[in-house]
Amino acid sequence: MSGSSSVAAMKKVVQQLRLEAGLNRVKVSQEAADLKQFCLQNAQHEPLLTGVSSSTNPLRPQKVCSFL
Repeated sequence: MSGSSSVAAMKKVVQQLRLEAGLNRVKVSQEAADLKQFCLQNAQHEPLLTGVSSSTNPLRPQKVCSFL
């Protein structure tokens, strides 16, 4: 029984390796350049870089209304 389960496990490993071998690979330097270009193109839409106006900020502190 352990022999057949071992063969089945090895078949799964071989199938996974064949799948990974068939993937198109891209160099890390090319992906890094593409990522940098994407970030620079979309920087004006990033609230962490440009800030959020206080009137449209959903996380602004709520005003406290108090009666005297």
